[in-house]
Amino acid sequence: MATTSATLFNWPQLNAAQQRAALARPELADTADLSGQVTNIISAVKQRGDSALREYSQQFDGLSYNPLRLSDSKKASILATLLPARKAAIELAYDNIRKFHAAQLPRDIEVETSQGVSCQLKHRPISAVGLYIPGGSAPLPSTVLMLGVPAQLAGCPRPVLVTPPGKPAAEDIAPEILYAAELCGISEIYTIGGAQAIAALAYGTETIAKVDKIFGPGNRYVTEAKQQVSQDPQGAIIDMPAGPSEVLVLADDSANPAFVAADLLSQAEHGPDSQVILVSDSAALINAVQIEVASQLAELPRQAIARTALSHSRYILTTDLAEAVDVTNAYAPEHLIVQTAVDEQLIDQFHSAASIFVGQWTPESAGDYASGTNHVLPTYGYSKTVSSLSLTDFYRRYTVQTLSATGMHNIGPAIVTLAEAESLDAHANAVRLRLAALTNF
Repeated sequence: MATTSATLFNWPQLNAAQQRAALARPELADTADLSGQVTNIISAVKQRGDSALREYSQQFDGLSYNPLRLSDSKKASILATLLPARKAAIELAYDNIRKFHAAQLPRDIEVETSQGVSCQLKHRPISAVGLYIPGGSAPLPSTVLMLGVPAQLAGCPRPVLVTPPGKPAAEDIAPEILYAAELCGISEIYTIGGAQAIAALAYGTETIAKVDKIFGPGNRYVTEAKQQVSQDPQGAIIDMPAGPSEVLVLADDSANPAFVAADLLSQAEHGPDSQVILVSDSAALINAVQIEVASQLAELPRQAIARTALSHSRYILTTDLAEAVDVTNAYAPEHLIVQTAVDEQLIDQFHSAASIFVGQWTPESAGDYASGTNHVLPTYGYSKTVSSLSLTDFYRRYTVQTLSATGMHNIGPAIVTLAEAESLDAHANAVRLRLAALTNF
């Protein structure tokens, strides 16, 4: 049956420890060394600003320049090279993403919890947001839209886009990235990447002013840098924890093996540390998918990357679909693709996937680009508690409360009682004084 190096597991025959091992993510290599390297990069940028950015651009990208903010004239010359078909595709994706996210606009509320006691929940856009867009050999204009559209809809006053420089010149940024940014109203764009870009966004340099929150995917250096700056009160908060990309396909014998194989490979080509899993109650389907994977893999330009990813991927045979659902929930996939004869009956049974793709005509690629949902998602099991990126991530929420004299009269005694129960007499006294000053009660 072997056609790829992905491992086949018969789920009912595994004990609990073996089941946990079957669902384990690939270990991230050199984690301790990576952490130290990133710490040093962040420290250098904090201390030396643009000078450190210039050194890292030379070291990692072979370029020597100050952090470069693209001029309007340079943007125009780059945009002139954009192919019409790609421009139209970006516009279609922008429209769909905007429609879906516009429906998420938050609503301020006001509730009178007791007579004379008004409580409000308000939303305001985050003032400055940093949008990290992977670039270089694989620029991602789709990520510009996924981050830029909600920032635009929320009305964030200062969206800042950073993306690794192209070669041989720092100005060689993909026209697709620039056009997507233009649609999203982003004008502050810097060609800087890696952990040093995250440090610049978090702490600021002479050229790049500090932001309040950082969004976007990246390689393991970017991911580690985001984690570190988010743990520093002087740094910046981040959108979510994330690791290598992953997909789980749940399919039965009604699924098209070619479609399933294509969906697995679409994630495997992301990176050598990506993980793809097929869970099925059909041994025949698993066998057919393995054959298809081998056939399609041979035609992929990025087959070396995909092949490495497949080495720590899984085929899992279950007794029935109910057990397949249990396996899926235990894994908590970033992307879940469901291709069965009873899709609609299963959907409400999933409680840990970040984004779900239903039916044979819904590849994960649709969500990556143009269906309208957001492709910035928690990975590595975080989707059990962390949600996909949404419009509300670009707002800060805060509460407002107002008590009239009547309100103080109505709830003041209870406040005093509770404060005394907690032995916080100053809290109680702040209310006693007001109660004593009340008149006409």
